[in-house]
Amino acid sequence: MANTGFVVWFAMLITLLICMNLKPLLVKGEQQVPCLFVLGDSLFDNGNNNNLLTAAKANYPPYGIDFPDGPTGRFTNGRNVADFLAELLGFDKYIEPFATVKGVDMFRGVNYASGAAGILDDTAIHVGDRISLNRQLRNHNVTISHMSTLLGNKTLTKECLSKCIYIVGMGNNDYINNYLLPQLYSSSHMYNPEQFASILIQQYSEQLKTLYLYGARKIVVFGLGGIGCVPSELDLYGTGDSVCINSIDSAVRKFSDKLKPMIDDLNSNLPNAKFSYINSTSIAVPDPSSIGITKLREPCCEISDTIGEGQCKHAGGACSDRAAHYFWDGFHPSEAPNKVTAERAYTALLSTDVYRFDISQLAQL
Repeated sequence: MANTGFVVWFAMLITLLICMNLKPLLVKGEQQVPCLFVLGDSLFDNGNNNNLLTAAKANYPPYGIDFPDGPTGRFTNGRNVADFLAELLGFDKYIEPFATVKGVDMFRGVNYASGAAGILDDTAIHVGDRISLNRQLRNHNVTISHMSTLLGNKTLTKECLSKCIYIVGMGNNDYINNYLLPQLYSSSHMYNPEQFASILIQQYSEQLKTLYLYGARKIVVFGLGGIGCVPSELDLYGTGDSVCINSIDSAVRKFSDKLKPMIDDLNSNLPNAKFSYINSTSIAVPDPSSIGITKLREPCCEISDTIGEGQCKHAGGACSDRAAHYFWDGFHPSEAPNKVTAERAYTALLSTDVYRFDISQLAQL
């Protein structure tokens, strides 16, 4: 019991030192920010869907075939973008999911991401339970409450949160599991692509303001990638040897084009806010062959006919040349492109990669 108490006390001391900008007192190579919080979808989920009644889960083989702990709920063969970002920011272990994090570990940050989650609450309702962005925000408020109780000081908690990095990646499912499924959702019948993008941005902006009101100041917003190029979308809507589906990418671009103005608006109207935008199209692997990726369309794992469309079959097969495949399953990248995405978000190479700050710069502000 005494040892447990010491661990709690020591962890909180370290957090306080970082929050008070006393980094020189810490061991060289320690984490660059007090904590890392992640809100998002299956590209960032690391286990929050495991115990939900949903088809959107990845806690079975062959998922995790290259991850040290095996299948954990990550929708890839190894590490996802959140894992790589934690490494780049100097964390000595990965950020735990909200579903399992306990006690003092939450001071290092929490991952709230959920497969099939969307900006809109009804997105992906057909796959079963999922933790929408609104629910993730409520979960973060629960975390803040616990932190304040442990620290015994709400003001100090907010001071710490203002120095943490927040990663937010949302919007993919509002297209894949909503707007692009006209047989299940009315959104595409009610709104043209421009109108739907405006609805998403209006809601997203309010959700990000809520995050700010909870104490977040350093918020990184990931844009959407080439949804029209993922294998499952090509299987549904592609023709012949289509590389990408232009109509899908055109619709998604309406949303992406509104993200930078949204970032400007948030930074202009919220004191001390440091919102940044990561251009997922710009930071995508420019020449996949340069990192050994030669198969851009074929998923590596055996795709299930009965689980969520595009996911790996339970205990199904997986290719042996995983590093050569861009996609792990019908929707999600393999570990190799995840690494590139995280590295380019952390240290931008081109002026188009990020807007305002890359993550390494944001960590130092």
